[in-house]
Amino acid sequence: MNTMTLWHITGWEFAALAFAALLVGFSKTAVSGANTVSLAIFAAVLPARASTGVLLPILIAGDLLAVATYRRHAHWPTLWKLFPAVAAGVVVGTVFLLWADDTVVRTSIGAILLLMAAVTVWRRRTADQEEEPDSVTTRSGRIKARSYGVLGGFTTMVANAGGPVMSMYLLSAGFRKLGFLGTSAFFFLIVNVSKLPFSAGLGLIDGRSLLLDLALVAFVVPGALFGKWAVHRINQRLFEQLVIAATVVGGLQLLLR
Repeated sequence: MNTMTLWHITGWEFAALAFAALLVGFSKTAVSGANTVSLAIFAAVLPARASTGVLLPILIAGDLLAVATYRRHAHWPTLWKLFPAVAAGVVVGTVFLLWADDTVVRTSIGAILLLMAAVTVWRRRTADQEEEPDSVTTRSGRIKARSYGVLGGFTTMVANAGGPVMSMYLLSAGFRKLGFLGTSAFFFLIVNVSKLPFSAGLGLIDGRSLLLDLALVAFVVPGALFGKWAVHRINQRLFEQLVIAATVVGGLQLLLR
């Protein structure tokens, strides 16, 4: 089957999906959370439920490139602390997807995008006031890790939108740029791969979606390479402002659609 006919995709819509795939690669090696824009594009071009299944293999491709780039900088104690709570969040998200129809999923994705934009703004304003890294070993730190883990698991399962949640957690734990990128790379690779059987079981991944992924995954590579080049050069404050604006527009578009 010609991938351009999937879900009646036009040439312009395929170009939008290709740009979103390129942005996934860039976000994985440069600015985590920027792929919320990709999420909005996929959900606008494709049916909302189907978009999460198509986007997942694209994200995994980006995760693999990020792991290859930053594998030496991962902090495994933090990862082991998060995984049980994330698993619980993924299960809750799967149950939600069992009964939610396309309208509910689209509205939920829009609301999650707006929430993530608000979270990102709050994170940037409080970044200099966060706790020291060793504070996450306290009782309150463990509670925070579990809370972020459950929310991250739910948002990543329902809308592939766990990036901003986990970004805020890792920054609050005191991670610097390379440690942040290495830890988040392994985190999302493991979480996204674990979501594959859930998504397939829900019918979100099938032969048609994989054909479209095959056509789009090549665009992830140049995005990742550009991100690797730009990570030490980009004006991140300006870029985050653009990402927040695009996320808000995307969220509103889905809510009002």
